[in-house]
Amino acid sequence: MKVLLLGARGFIGKNLSIYLSKDYLIKQISLRDADWEKEALFGDVFINLVGKAHDHEKKATEADFYHANLELAMKSFQVFKDSSAKLFIHISSLAALEEYESNEPLTEDAICHPSSWYGKSKHAAEEWLLAQEIPKDKRLIILRPPMVHGPGDKGNLKLLFNFVEKGIPYPLIKFKNERSFIGIENFCFFIGQVIQKFNSMQNGIFHIADDEPLSTSDILQIIEEVTDRKVFNIGIPKYLIILMAKIGDFMPFPLNSKRLKKMTGTLLVANNKIKEQLKIEMLPITTREGMIKTIESFSKE
Repeated sequence: MKVLLLGARGFIGKNLSIYLSKDYLIKQISLRDADWEKEALFGDVFINLVGKAHDHEKKATEADFYHANLELAMKSFQVFKDSSAKLFIHISSLAALEEYESNEPLTEDAICHPSSWYGKSKHAAEEWLLAQEIPKDKRLIILRPPMVHGPGDKGNLKLLFNFVEKGIPYPLIKFKNERSFIGIENFCFFIGQVIQKFNSMQNGIFHIADDEPLSTSDILQIIEEVTDRKVFNIGIPKYLIILMAKIGDFMPFPLNSKRLKKMTGTLLVANNKIKEQLKIEMLPITTREGMIKTIESFSKE
């Protein structure tokens, strides 16, 4: 079976390519190549990893996000429909549903509240894909992961690790939260299971996540264990942090209200639906085991 990875140059794509290459012939497709559509016609499975999530240089426009996250998804799906492939896996994001807070585990039928250009463009792609007529012999599976982490990750967990590794006291310990994550091993496992069993699945959206959430305090404890170094905390009163964040809403300041919500809010995801359809009882690694592997990789860099 030939699996086409569209947009596989990033952290997720590199790990997924290695994982799937044990069982399948992998072809990495760059949509920047002029003849990518011809190459894609000869695949069995499409996995669309193309997307834009970050704007580190603060130069991206709304149109840039919609081009990467919506327009290229539309183009990829049209090529899939014209090909002999039977399965289209679209990697969306929890941001298409919710970006800040949910004290109850979010299910696939929850009302969407995307906030950023990233979340809104991901949601727009989901809506467009679900509105398409899908041939009876083909499947469309949309996967919504929360934050994906693992060796090679350069995202917010790496920033947190760098912050505390320098001995800078963590100032938000007064905020109690829990968040759902997914380690890259479990992410790849879900993809592999979908490829094996997609004929028994319904078209639609599925949440993928580790089974248990972690709090920021849990992550700081893991950093202490892995590095054998004390993480210093400053118990700044919550009202002062909230006041500083409000100031940051109107003035150049490292913290604002939205960033504070992302750093301290509880955001939980339910993965029951996909586990039931795929008949998965246990994931390869626990949430804590996956986080330990990630933090260990940071400490070796």
